[in-house]
Amino acid sequence: MSVASNGYQSGFGNEFATEALPGTLPVGRNSPQRVAHGLYAEQLSGTAFTAPRSENRRSWLYRIRPAAMHGRFEPIQQPRLHSAFGDGPVTPDQLRWNPMPMPGAATDFVDGLFTMAGNGSPAGQHGIGVHVYAANRDMEGRYFYDADGELLILPQEGRLHIATEMGVLEVEPQEIAVIPRGVRFSVALPDGQARGYVCENFGALLKLPDLGPIGSNGLANPRDFLAPNAAYEDREGDFELVAKFQGHLWRADIGHSPLDVVAWHGNYAPYKYDLRRFNTIGSISYDHPDPSIFLVLHSPSDTPGTSNLDFVIFPPRWLVAQDTFRPPWFHRNIASEFMGLIHGVYDAKADGFSPGGASLHNSMTGHGPDAATFEKASAADLSRPDVIEGTMAFMFESRAVIRPTGQALEAPHRQRDYQACWAGLRKHFAPPA
Repeated sequence: MSVASNGYQSGFGNEFATEALPGTLPVGRNSPQRVAHGLYAEQLSGTAFTAPRSENRRSWLYRIRPAAMHGRFEPIQQPRLHSAFGDGPVTPDQLRWNPMPMPGAATDFVDGLFTMAGNGSPAGQHGIGVHVYAANRDMEGRYFYDADGELLILPQEGRLHIATEMGVLEVEPQEIAVIPRGVRFSVALPDGQARGYVCENFGALLKLPDLGPIGSNGLANPRDFLAPNAAYEDREGDFELVAKFQGHLWRADIGHSPLDVVAWHGNYAPYKYDLRRFNTIGSISYDHPDPSIFLVLHSPSDTPGTSNLDFVIFPPRWLVAQDTFRPPWFHRNIASEFMGLIHGVYDAKADGFSPGGASLHNSMTGHGPDAATFEKASAADLSRPDVIEGTMAFMFESRAVIRPTGQALEAPHRQRDYQACWAGLRKHFAPPA
């Protein structure tokens, strides 16, 4: 039996309260001697108990059975998903990949995950893992949680029905879902197959950036983030619980659905956001601003102003700056950048960067527009605005080098001639006689 409350709750980091059965949430206390309807009370903490109140994240769950009830965990193999980013040499080459091919055999979301790159470690509680997924089967009788980090999921093709302990997220391309560390979930594919990107954040929880001189509005607005209303499954059977713990996968038998939370309250919960609602900020005079103006969410580090992870998007927008090279300029960055394309065409590349594809430009590796884009932008009529429509690209930016995995470097869909896109840049230098 499955019971759900329709809709979502709005806001980022709010204290939510939701119940699928009226009268479930206790009044005035979190863990009463007896919970309504014979349920168990369980706290799920995403930060230390002693974290400052403004940063503390926890929720109280009122569930049919405690999360402790399952069989013994045993290691399993899904060799394409891991947190082993190595300690050997990392190429400073620019890297790019075509979209991940769809699987031929039946493959669910967990089995379809493929680790592309990363840094840091779950043990050190800093850094990120960057993955792609390609799947063609629902997670039937199978549930997953990640004890290593929170998961930022970006569908590129095909919708995802993500049933979590705390409710259901329906997510389509150009939306994102964030599943907090430890929250159990299962993924179904309404369109039969799906492909996309996942960033696994080992560091501080994702948060909205401060706006500073921008003021009180702009970028991603808190009210556009949606947390699910309570839903629960009251099912018994022979199910499987899969955990990612310290970079490895483990499985345990479980005799009931772990998505059995009848009510919950708190501020540690899964959520979704529609990237098309991002309020883009840009220059209306001259110069192309830094890409930090496109920041949606970030994971802070121990260095103020320098993130463990920045999640940046490049949505539809108007470019009006005068006497300016309007596309992204050539640059080298102290941070490292992993980019993907969800929809349309990216304005700094004429071809070769397809929806579902990816690129990696590591620290101090030069990159920028290809030759065709440079020539076109250099001769553009700047008296007219450049209206960029029908596109959605994104970037995971990290303060540490993003180390590509061996399987990503050897993948058949890697573009081994990527550097050729700059080979056509001509010498224009003409000093006066």
